[in-house]
Amino acid sequence: MFIGPRLLPNTLAVLVAIVVAPVVLAAPARAAECPNKDALGTSRVLEVDPAIYPRVGLKSFPQTLPLEDHEIVLTFDDGPTPGLTDKVLAALSAECVHATFFMVGRGAADHPEMVRKVARLGHTIGYHTWDHPHLNKLAPDAAEANIDNGISAVEKALHGTSSTTPTTPFFRFPYFESTPHLLDRLEKRGIAVFGADFWASDWNKMTPEEELKLLTGRLETVRKGILLLHDPRQQTADMLPAFLRYLREHNYRVVHIVPTAAKTVSAQTH
Repeated sequence: MFIGPRLLPNTLAVLVAIVVAPVVLAAPARAAECPNKDALGTSRVLEVDPAIYPRVGLKSFPQTLPLEDHEIVLTFDDGPTPGLTDKVLAALSAECVHATFFMVGRGAADHPEMVRKVARLGHTIGYHTWDHPHLNKLAPDAAEANIDNGISAVEKALHGTSSTTPTTPFFRFPYFESTPHLLDRLEKRGIAVFGADFWASDWNKMTPEEELKLLTGRLETVRKGILLLHDPRQQTADMLPAFLRYLREHNYRVVHIVPTAAKTVSAQTH
């Protein structure tokens, strides 16, 4: 909508407050709402519409989320894993921040109580296939079946009923190994594909201290973005409290992503 120059000041102020954007800024959840008054807190919530942002993450795609300088989206892959995911959740809760967990279906089927715990704590749950295969090496039908089996397992853990229609239309390819066919299929289904803007390389063995140094060095270069971590990694679970303190001490802000309220998935079937 174009705002003309002749609007009265009060009218202009109201319109500025409700400007429509592709990503909706929901009411902020700040550290002041947290029992720990010195916590990092969640700075704001972004509602992400897959129709506007079908693929995000500069490591894989030309587009990413419209984050401001010093804004971070925390994402975790490959869980849930009892013990380690619990430790990650405890670190996030201590700082009153929310993240997105891209879950493997087989783990969700084995540990449905963990899936529900993540959801109960207010985190976003995305999907990461049934068993973390190299999807680009599978036949298209087999690859899509693996994606659907993963979605179905997570949905059953969450709601008690299997469904290939995701509650939250966020998906991440294992190893970031997408194919044009699968990208097209997911876009037609209204499912956003998440890459990442930076990561800690925590699939490599290192100490928590080494991981923290590597991650903060990369953060100071990129200054914002979608961060990929892995909750089943002991070194990451051990490193996370110190990393969250670093964010707080260096004035970084955590942004929580959720699907758009009006439309979570497209009406198309497959």
